[in-house]
Amino acid sequence: MKKLVKLSMIALASSLVVGCATNSDIENLQSQIDGLKTSVTQASSDAASAQAAASEAKDAANRAASASEEANRKLDKMFEHTMRK
Repeated sequence: MKKLVKLSMIALASSLVVGCATNSDIENLQSQIDGLKTSVTQASSDAASAQAAASEAKDAANRAASASEEANRKLDKMFEHTMRK
C-alpha cells in the first residue's frame, strides 16, 4: 500500500511538472524546431553541392587518366619506331 501511495505521489508530481508548460515555452521550442529545419535544409543543399563537385572531379580525373594512357601509347609507339631504325 505504501508503495502504491509513493508511486501515486510521483505520478502526480510528474504530471504537475509536465503540465506546466507555458505558451512562451512552446513558442521557444517551435522557433528552435524552425531553426533546425532551416539547418537541415541547408545541410541537405550543401551535401547535394558536394556530391555534384565530387562527380565533376571524378569525371575530370577519368579524362586525365585517359589522356595519360593515350600519351603513353603514343610514346611507346614512337619508342618502338625509333628502336626499329
